[in-house]
Amino acid sequence: MEKLYFSPGMDCLNAITDTINNAKDSLDICVFTITDNRIVKAIEAAKFRGVTVKIITDNDKLLDRGSDIIYLSKKGYDIKVDYTDSHMHHKFAVIDKKISLTGSYNWTRSAEKYNQENVLVSDSKYLAKTYLEEFNKLWKNLKTF
Repeated sequence: MEKLYFSPGMDCLNAITDTINNAKDSLDICVFTITDNRIVKAIEAAKFRGVTVKIITDNDKLLDRGSDIIYLSKKGYDIKVDYTDSHMHHKFAVIDKKISLTGSYNWTRSAEKYNQENVLVSDSKYLAKTYLEEFNKLWKNLKTF
């Protein structure tokens, strides 16, 4: 199963929130920034259901107006941040170690309203394994927020 979505419009946002809403065990998120509260609500609902949530992000957008990373950190989420001079610019998530969500779509309101973006949701074992390897490599080497 592979599904591809495009923005502007609600398709990409719905793909992200629907995929998060279907998480049962784990949610490994690796995104440059999160500013869309609708995505944050889906993440919070997943954690409330008992899903293990880990988030990797970049320091460049950490303190921007609307950034939800500090909010999530104060709520006790496991977050690691890339503080290097280069950017951790990935936009992917691995759900339950078997579903990959990726694409150019920034997890922001602007991406949904204005930008030409895309999201791919896939159950490819290869993609999930490869993205999870990248996630774990970054998780091991980055600093806790």
